[in-house]
Amino acid sequence: MTDRKPPVSVTVLGTGLIGAAVARNLARKGFGVRVWNRSPEKARALAADGAEPVDRAADAVRDADIIVTVLKDGPAVREAMVAALPGLPKEAIWLQLSTVGVGAIEALAGFAAENNLVLYDAPVQGTRQPAEQGRLVVLASGPVSRRPEAQTVFDAIGQRTLWVSEAPGGASRLKLALNAFVFALTHGTAESLAIAQALGLNPALVIEAVTGGPLDSPYVQAKGGAMLNGDYATSFSVANGLKDAGLVIEALAGTSIRADLAEAGLARFRRAAEASHGGKDIAASFLV
Repeated sequence: MTDRKPPVSVTVLGTGLIGAAVARNLARKGFGVRVWNRSPEKARALAADGAEPVDRAADAVRDADIIVTVLKDGPAVREAMVAALPGLPKEAIWLQLSTVGVGAIEALAGFAAENNLVLYDAPVQGTRQPAEQGRLVVLASGPVSRRPEAQTVFDAIGQRTLWVSEAPGGASRLKLALNAFVFALTHGTAESLAIAQALGLNPALVIEAVTGGPLDSPYVQAKGGAMLNGDYATSFSVANGLKDAGLVIEALAGTSIRADLAEAGLARFRRAAEASHGGKDIAASFLV
């Protein structure tokens, strides 16, 4: 345990769909929030929500108690942290919320050690709506000593925190396993609807048949409904699905596991991206 006071200053690097929602929730919960984004206009849009936009990453992190990264992938996270390096306070807490995969989190842990940062590997489970509602599930790995401070942020952005291990890496591994499940549900729903349609049936009958039974779930209802209504507003883009499915396959290299569903799902995301659906929600799996 530490006698350090709870943090009041948080810098969020990356203000896309999830990062912007994280920043808004932190500001609403009383944190002093600075925000930075590679495209400055996205950060500036958060001024109306009580966050302070800063154009340079190094200035954004200066004197911050906690730095939060919410970016597309490992290279983007490292690029942002290298840009922030001149302003990074020593022994600051770094909450890494992005889905970056196994190799990247190991490299980022090395960067943290080299620069006296306390890293918490904390990818989040949930898309735009739960992020906006402050109901993400945080998967967290990191040292016990500074967890109470990290937890204040996790409590502000999430409904639950699952502590996985005391060293960075465990949470990122669990996130890959969970994403594989998400993709299997998405593609399975899409394929079931497409099969019904190809066989001359109204695909809505699939959802009607499972409703209220053991195969039903809020996720199937949400994604199946989006597919039936042609609603591909992005909560989790095909492009990010393609990236994350690739991370699953990459992480399994050298193991004895053959992830048939993950490999097929990766191919399906690739087809969707090649058909110009990359910016749409992963429900666009139904289109291919």
